[in-house]
Amino acid sequence: MDADLIAQVRRFNRTVTQRIGALDDGYLARDRPLGQARLLWEIGPDGRDIRALRADLDLDSGYLSRLLRALEDQGLVAVEPSAADRRVRTARLTPAGLAERATLDGRSDELAADILRPLSAGQRARLAAAMAEVERLLTASTIQVSPTDPGDRAAQWCLRRYVAELAGRFDGGFDVTRSIPADAAELTPPAGVLLVATLHGEPVGCGALKLHDGAPGEVKRMWVAPSARGMGLGRRLLADLEAYAAARGTTVLRLETNRALTEAVGMYRSAGYREVAAFNDEPYAHHWFEKTLDTTDVPRDDC
Repeated sequence: MDADLIAQVRRFNRTVTQRIGALDDGYLARDRPLGQARLLWEIGPDGRDIRALRADLDLDSGYLSRLLRALEDQGLVAVEPSAADRRVRTARLTPAGLAERATLDGRSDELAADILRPLSAGQRARLAAAMAEVERLLTASTIQVSPTDPGDRAAQWCLRRYVAELAGRFDGGFDVTRSIPADAAELTPPAGVLLVATLHGEPVGCGALKLHDGAPGEVKRMWVAPSARGMGLGRRLLADLEAYAAARGTTVLRLETNRALTEAVGMYRSAGYREVAAFNDEPYAHHWFEKTLDTTDVPRDDC
């Protein structure tokens, strides 16, 4: 990793933590640190499942429990079993907690205004745009991509959403039983792989690969949730599939796609895939692509 890039990220982190007061024990001039204040905001007026809080905030369960206990001791939070499932615990704000959250909201607005006030109108717009871009990139860096059993809950959710989106976008709909298959056995090593992307523990995308000894591999089931688009996740999934294929000795990848998927067509072309003559009889395809992989210095994985 480039040392200058790492140094810039560290400078940014130091500047932000100091400017927003994250180093103060009494965040926003209240009697609690930033972690407790953030937890009050995340619980919100409707309460939250503690498992969801832990996933969304990427917190260790022990640390989250300590934060909740501290807020309970202050009379701001009540932790109770869920009415729907007593094995699930829910955190709710007490009346005092709701009042404190409202105070923190107001002071957070004041802090944001203090940051913007010294700047010109043009600088404010630049800062807001830069912050939005940083937010997108930081979120993208939080996404995890890993090989997943096709029968897994997250995998099945992604595959259902993939089929539903194609059905809505293709002229005449989409019937997966008419399409060239990519069943669970074909997407399980060593025959292939299914990659699932998750954000805070929830699935947001997938991509699959079918491998064939001595023949081109096939990219299948590429899909990104609308909430995760614009973060480069499609390109990341594609690159990970290419790396997976190259490590197993595959030198050429192929894929086909529908003309309605203009974003996908553009991504494949920009990723180095060239359009070729039809190499299969996929009824929903209008474009067929192929790419020769660079296997130079790629570690071979025969497992």
